[in-house]
Amino acid sequence: MYPFIRMAKELVINRNAAKLPPTGTHVSHHMCMPWDIDLWAELNNGRTLTIYDLGRIPLAQRTGLIKVLRRQRWGLTVAGVSVRYRRRIRMFDVIELHSRLVGWDDRFLYIDQSMWRKDGICANQALFRTAVTSADGIVAPERVAKSLGTKTVSPPLPGWIQAWIDADAQRPWPPERH
Repeated sequence: MYPFIRMAKELVINRNAAKLPPTGTHVSHHMCMPWDIDLWAELNNGRTLTIYDLGRIPLAQRTGLIKVLRRQRWGLTVAGVSVRYRRRIRMFDVIELHSRLVGWDDRFLYIDQSMWRKDGICANQALFRTAVTSADGIVAPERVAKSLGTKTVSPPLPGWIQAWIDADAQRPWPPERH
């Protein structure tokens, strides 16, 4: 089940937090709960993606994007993700979650998120391709930036993100059935 209570808690906690620029970093803290674990008593890979929501939505709130979405009647969607899992997060471990918008292209926003254990080691990292949507489809990021009252030109995307975009563009869609 989606963690609606945890999300509400994050939004309430951050409602008066300092505003962030569009590419600012939002930092939050979360605990791996018993309902987050898999058979090996560590954070489930699917739940990892859900916990990343607990960082992206407050990031959108702190940058002013949520207000723009409501005003324009737009939504947010995930259009792709690449995750690196490197260290275990066990039940009751506290993690520090870092979330930031790195930049955008003509269709998508690219968000980098990472989970850090209290020993300072990065447990996992995800690159999300996200989009703002309307009833007519994807809203151009330039239009979103203009609605936020910020620069409409993206900061340069790091090479590793551009390489992921280029590699993903070669992936066939729809996939072959086997």
